[in-house]
Amino acid sequence: MILAAGSVSHPAATSEPRPSVATVQVSPPPDTHSAKPLSSIAQPPVAPTPKPQLPGVYRFDVGAFRITALSDGTLPLDLHPLLRGATAGQIEALLHAGFARNPIETSINAYVVDSGSRVVLIDTGAGELFGSLGGKLPESLAAAGYRPEQISDVLITHIHTDHSGGLARAGRRVFPNATVHVAQADVDFFLDRGNLGRGLEPRHLAEALATIEPYRRAGKLKAFTGETVVLPGITAIPTPGHTPGHSFYRVESANERIEFWGDILHVGAIQLPRPDVTITFDVDQPAAKAQRARQFAAAAGGRRLVAAAHLPFPGLGYLRREGDGYAWVSAEYRNRE
Repeated sequence: MILAAGSVSHPAATSEPRPSVATVQVSPPPDTHSAKPLSSIAQPPVAPTPKPQLPGVYRFDVGAFRITALSDGTLPLDLHPLLRGATAGQIEALLHAGFARNPIETSINAYVVDSGSRVVLIDTGAGELFGSLGGKLPESLAAAGYRPEQISDVLITHIHTDHSGGLARAGRRVFPNATVHVAQADVDFFLDRGNLGRGLEPRHLAEALATIEPYRRAGKLKAFTGETVVLPGITAIPTPGHTPGHSFYRVESANERIEFWGDILHVGAIQLPRPDVTITFDVDQPAAKAQRARQFAAAAGGRRLVAAAHLPFPGLGYLRREGDGYAWVSAEYRNRE
């Protein structure tokens, strides 16, 4: 609309001179029908913000025990130089059948068993000993609502880096109020320099001294021999082979139970259908193979719930007979009180 001079009414004339009226031009409203939507205007691509995996925590109950699975992270394992008793072709075929591939992503799982009066940690992950791999247990523990000083007891299935490595950091105890429970046979083997060259590798000796020794010096190491009730409702079961003192822990309450297996099983896609396949980490290969055969048969026959340290997090499930081997049946997921 154009407003011309004199087109606007004015009050009656006065003695003051009338100001001149400028011509004003008003732009028409925008043509909304021809305007392009914002979504059609090209935008530069934006890469997603890289974010780390969230802490791995899963909570469930066994009788009166509240149990929490904790992830210490994962690491890739090249299976071909590690596995014994299977050809490269057989390994690849089994991986393909199990929807897996080499190198296989291997979980490092640990577990809290909370009785209300004691907070027990089963295995500790790798700590700082695997560099950038593993070492996530402190974050997972915090996400589960626990602090290191709340841990009353640590049960070690065996003294290998990915199970006992999280006990200490820079020579100091990570769990200052905890008593560490582990088989005497593993203490004798891994902390004795005389075993170098007899199945004990120098790095395992160094790591054992770095992680176990601080607790022994503090009087916080309690070694057991044979099948032992280490704490109320928790029994250590000797399962030697992978290491001389390898043990799993059976937790029982109100007619329910779970077995924490440690390294009875490393690679589900291979060792479930082929329990005879061993791994170079087994200190005694024949004993480890025989032990796995016994425990697989007992777990499948007894429909036992097991916690596997290296199966995909949270590593909870059952074994079912399948042909000459076994299949893994994951425990059902629950998310309710």
